[in-house]
Amino acid sequence: MMGVLSARRGLEWLLCFYFLSHIPITLFIDLQVVLPRELYPAELRNLLQWYAKEFKDPLLQDPPMWFKPFVFCELVFQLPFFPFATYAFFKGGCKWIRIPAIIYSVHTMTTLIPILSMLLFEDFSKASGFKGQGPKTFHERLTLVSVYVPYFLIPLMLLLFMLRSPHYKYEEKRKKK
Repeated sequence: MMGVLSARRGLEWLLCFYFLSHIPITLFIDLQVVLPRELYPAELRNLLQWYAKEFKDPLLQDPPMWFKPFVFCELVFQLPFFPFATYAFFKGGCKWIRIPAIIYSVHTMTTLIPILSMLLFEDFSKASGFKGQGPKTFHERLTLVSVYVPYFLIPLMLLLFMLRSPHYKYEEKRKKK
């Protein structure tokens, strides 16, 4: 019983850190895709440019139109959820987080499928009309995918945790006759 409890708390702490770390990543990096660049100091714009060039991330070098609504959803739906999720998993056992966490995890995994597919299979050559510098080798693609894949795997773990853990299921209360 103690091992199960510590495994559950370990996963809750991982999820707490995931959501807590996601707040500055979203605010300072991801949202630069959809918010006016004047909102960001030069240091944050330079950080984004460094990352996009170093990892050859085409989504942040020259964001395609289909990617921007994903980032907008991150602003409108995910960002407000992050502090609540951080609190719920820090405290542990908060049953009220179950349905929002399921919605978050399914939404996030759904957005990651086209992103990961694009990063793995898109032709980033100049001949294809791509303006930035995308990954050219298989190793470069795997390096870039390794940046994005935790945002698929952790929501998958969250989904399974919320669906399978008895600590996050509401028990139906029956009236005594």
